[in-house]
Amino acid sequence: MVALPAGHWPTVLAFLCERFPQIAPAHWQARMARGELLDAAGHPLPPDATYRPSSKLWYWREPPAEAPIPFEAQILYQDDCLVVADKPHFLPTVPSGRYARETLLARLQNQLGLDSLVPIHRLDRETAGIVAFCVQPQHRNAYQGLFRERRAHKVYEAIAPWREGLHIPQERSSRLQTSPGHFMQMTEVEGEPNAHTCIELTARHPSLPLARYRLLPSTGQTHQLRVHMLGLGLPLLGDAIYPVLLPEPAQGEVPDFSAPLQLLASELSFTDPVTGQARHFLSKRSLEFPDVCSSMPLSL
Repeated sequence: MVALPAGHWPTVLAFLCERFPQIAPAHWQARMARGELLDAAGHPLPPDATYRPSSKLWYWREPPAEAPIPFEAQILYQDDCLVVADKPHFLPTVPSGRYARETLLARLQNQLGLDSLVPIHRLDRETAGIVAFCVQPQHRNAYQGLFRERRAHKVYEAIAPWREGLHIPQERSSRLQTSPGHFMQMTEVEGEPNAHTCIELTARHPSLPLARYRLLPSTGQTHQLRVHMLGLGLPLLGDAIYPVLLPEPAQGEVPDFSAPLQLLASELSFTDPVTGQARHFLSKRSLEFPDVCSSMPLSL
């Protein structure tokens, strides 16, 4: 809703063009021609509608254009209480920022016809792997409590540099908070640890200074695995946030899908708080070492 201020604009269209100079006049004309701008009584305003100070104008913000994300999730499990999906890289878990329709939640709600579906935990847009959803509202707190109370066991796989002389396996505990440099980044600071990760080596690349790691977080801080690996001098391959925050594509512009973040939520297990059953889910996705001639930056 917009309250029209005192002024001498000849038409509502002229006011809108001056009030919102970033929006082309043709856009407003098209919306008014479709009857999408209403007066206080709910009547559509035509493009030549006279401007009347102190009146009210109603319209609904159009969702921004979203570049399609050409990767699909797989449903690993579904019953009356729980849905478990295997998320691809680049697909957000829930609507936020520039993404609304191109999200795992929106896709599953449409595919399954379950408007009540909500995630009981989340993965970053860049991370692939297992995400669990609660079907029935009365069970949300019980399922979300699994992660809040650290009763869910999570296993991740990652590909990152190999450093000679670095002792692995090891555990890393630190305090994470939002970086003062940019809200998109987290940083390790002094203080009581709030993030804990066990890091294991599973394989080394035969010819490149790379390795495959198994990461077992017992906490769930934002970007925890990325920051803990970076703190060891092992930034994950394909990371567009650490150590350097790369610019995002413009709204509606197709992102570069050629170098996904090499981080996969590969396993999730817990005792179902509703049924009491033991649950164990495995991702069907995998991370592959790049070829020697690959163009993927190694961030070494």
